[in-house]
Amino acid sequence: MIRKDGWEAYCIWEHSATVRDLYRRRCRREAEEMTSHKQAAELLVSRIRPGESLLDAGCGSGYFYHSLSSRKLPAEYWGVDAASTLIHIGQAELPAYGLPAERLLPWRIEDLDGRVDHTVCLNVLSNIDNYHRPLERLLKMTKRSLILRESLKTEAEYRYVEDRFLDPGVTLKVHVNHYDVGEVCDFIRGYGFDVREVVDERTGGKPEDVIGYPHYWTFLVADRRL
Repeated sequence: MIRKDGWEAYCIWEHSATVRDLYRRRCRREAEEMTSHKQAAELLVSRIRPGESLLDAGCGSGYFYHSLSSRKLPAEYWGVDAASTLIHIGQAELPAYGLPAERLLPWRIEDLDGRVDHTVCLNVLSNIDNYHRPLERLLKMTKRSLILRESLKTEAEYRYVEDRFLDPGVTLKVHVNHYDVGEVCDFIRGYGFDVREVVDERTGGKPEDVIGYPHYWTFLVADRRL
């Protein structure tokens, strides 16, 4: 017998009560703002104009909305994430802070099409099989700027390892990839953008251990060439 529930069954983000609790507290502003969200929002301050749209790709529960609203950035926020459980948390919590529930969508990046002015994608592509197809989709959709934070360094490394921080009894693996920064920048330029590296404020450019593996967090700021 075959079924259609494989995506949720094998999605690590659907199997962590710790993550669900943290994301709910972030939506309720009971947890400190993530440093990466603070940095991404500040990179957008000079870019967002009134009435423009912003896509948060891999948004978790959509709490990056708070980083925008607290800085009075006038963007129409949309968030998508492949983990429907996390999206449902945002849909339940964030309308109290002014974000309509319908702005949060339980979609994968590959489901997307259309056009947006700005895109942020933070800590997402390093934990999937490869970056090419989802990043291409985001670049084709983005009219003005894209802010990316991923594990980037000289020479790529690919791992598929057990995530030992999931709910008891759950045994699943996750990609822990480090992409070659020059290759990713060239890929972005090929879709009509100028791109520059920005040192990650949280780590200062040094490796950070996440689920037992080093991550080389780096911001890339891409602006579409006119």
